[in-house]
Amino acid sequence: MTVNLEAKQLVGGYGKIVAFRPIDLTLEAGKVLAVLGPNGAGKTTLLMTLAGLLPRISGDVLLDGKSMASGRPSTSNKAGIVLVPDNRALFTGLTVRENIEIARLPGEKGIDDIVDMFPALEKRLKIKAGALSGGEQQMLAMARGIVQRPKVFLIDEMSMGLAPLIVESLLPVVRRIADSGNASVVLVEQHVGLALEVADDAMVLVHGDVSLHGPASELRGDPGRLEAAYLGE
Repeated sequence: MTVNLEAKQLVGGYGKIVAFRPIDLTLEAGKVLAVLGPNGAGKTTLLMTLAGLLPRISGDVLLDGKSMASGRPSTSNKAGIVLVPDNRALFTGLTVRENIEIARLPGEKGIDDIVDMFPALEKRLKIKAGALSGGEQQMLAMARGIVQRPKVFLIDEMSMGLAPLIVESLLPVVRRIADSGNASVVLVEQHVGLALEVADDAMVLVHGDVSLHGPASELRGDPGRLEAAYLGE
């Protein structure tokens, strides 16, 4: 498969405040990377830096071998890096259909394709996004990302405020996006077990440092190693 996302000695944070230290990662199209770790580890900052929403302190982010401009989210987005933030960033005063259409690129998946992936939205197309349940809002946020034709799909805390059963219903969509072969997915998630079920690889961040990085299948079978990584051991 083709490598489509690379981070080289990437350091990110806020001004002079470092949130994570040099990170190297390589992600192929069709693969899912789960980024795990305790609160405050730097996971969200990493996604925002990859998406260009935060200027990087040092290092580089490359898409298909091309260096992305630091702190230029519109450039990164046009190139194919799409972020679904933890607050979902919906237009709450617009309907479900309007939220999807305003994000959809010409020739990209239409409403029929989206409701095939998220059947629960089919009867909610005329409802304003602000009136949706938390699970429906997350589905809509992901749908808005999908219609932007992502090469790299960054999903921050998909499970925030949602019951595990709803999260389980969303995970096959994450896998489906990657299995299309056209996109890679970086998934920041607190539900470790669920994230490892859908991911190919996993990385644990603790206090801004990578304490563990390896195949998700291996980590699923070694909870003690995961626990030690969370404790920074």
